[in-house]
Amino acid sequence: MAPVEGQYLDNIDPSTGETYGRIPRSQQSDVNLAVSAAKDAFPAWSSLSIQERSLWLMKISDAIHDKLDVLALAESKDNGKPLKLATAVDIPRARDNFKFYATAILHDSYDVHDMGSSGFNYTLRQPIGVAGCISPWNLPLYLFSWKIAPALAAGNTVVAKPSEVTPATAYLLCEILDEIHFPKGVLNIVHGLGSEVGAAIVAHEDTNIISFTGGTQTGKAISSVAAPMFKKISLELGGKNANVIFDDCDFEDAVNTSVRSAFANQGQICLCGSRIYIQQGIYDKFKTAFLERVAGLTIADPLLEESRMGAIVSRDHMNKVLSYIELAKEEGGKLLIGGQQVKLEGRCANGYFIAPTVFENLSSTCRTNQEEIFGPVVTLTPFETEKEALELANSTPYGLAATIWTSDLKTAHRMAGQLHAGIIWVNCWLLRDLRTPFGGMKQSGVGREGGFEALRFFTEPKNICIKI
Repeated sequence: MAPVEGQYLDNIDPSTGETYGRIPRSQQSDVNLAVSAAKDAFPAWSSLSIQERSLWLMKISDAIHDKLDVLALAESKDNGKPLKLATAVDIPRARDNFKFYATAILHDSYDVHDMGSSGFNYTLRQPIGVAGCISPWNLPLYLFSWKIAPALAAGNTVVAKPSEVTPATAYLLCEILDEIHFPKGVLNIVHGLGSEVGAAIVAHEDTNIISFTGGTQTGKAISSVAAPMFKKISLELGGKNANVIFDDCDFEDAVNTSVRSAFANQGQICLCGSRIYIQQGIYDKFKTAFLERVAGLTIADPLLEESRMGAIVSRDHMNKVLSYIELAKEEGGKLLIGGQQVKLEGRCANGYFIAPTVFENLSSTCRTNQEEIFGPVVTLTPFETEKEALELANSTPYGLAATIWTSDLKTAHRMAGQLHAGIIWVNCWLLRDLRTPFGGMKQSGVGREGGFEALRFFTEPKNICIKI
């Protein structure tokens, strides 16, 4: 439906810099309507059996699968990422998110505690009410569905805000809901600015639970509003992830995967390994091989098969990333490759492209190594000992993810146990199991998403004690 106040925002294709559509600039009045609809729909939706809710989520999953090509093209155009990436990763994962939670609720269980002759306790986990879900622009439908699916599966109704920068697939999801005749009011998608729509969702007295993925500063602002209202809060925030490579690694695998973990989605993934620490014995060899692979990354029109790096999501974000490149130079960094905006010919002549960029000779405490850039910029740093590597890896205020490359199982276990990060990959990166908890420590967030952790977050436990 049209926004109450009739205001709209331009939607820009970052690969061309051109406006290709408009999205509603919704306001408090639109959020009020959405929350009211969700509140009205909650009794009926929460009363459905888990089998009935499972069937509805499976219908959404199947419809996403049927429209995979359409959704992938929309995601590529809206976000600037290579079409190949959206087709292989983003949309399949959105499909699988709904499928996973459709089946997970069929296998959930409750705790029972036997007190012998005195009686027993059992614990119910019940839906809470209206969930406010706010997702970012880097993996639009992928992360949008990762919040919505468990919230709905648990029996809540949802008011959701996609990023105003990448709204297209959320709109197409609305079309899917209409096509499958999904119950009205259960899922309400409100487009608009974070400072207007997002803030209104967080502050609304009838949103009982808030799940947010995005920047750390926004997470602090959300917490300052939601916490005094005693809302349940899940915050999946920024990352400045360490990639620690020991001398005894599988060299080729470490190099190839490190390139992917550094520059996938133009470095616009919270899990990207932007701080690469290499043991001194292989530092020069690794640097040479790494730079050769980076030089071979094809920056091209995201719609082309050969494209391995697409556009930065917006002009503002491109300028932010470019400013960090200049900062790294000011901090004494040695530029090894990249470092500039890339101008393509033809359709993408005015697009927002940045060459994959690598620096060395930067201290662990400089801003380039401490702040989340969220773009195709990484640093290489040598280390001598395991102790030094651990200190370097843990030196930032973030604690989302880390990667360890070693053939020594003892080293892997020691490092993994002492790294201050919520997700540790050993000899791999982004190898995901949807059953596992996802989230970070320190300024990388509060709470965990994924698997049964998400179902527990979107429910309230209730203990019932029966005396015999």
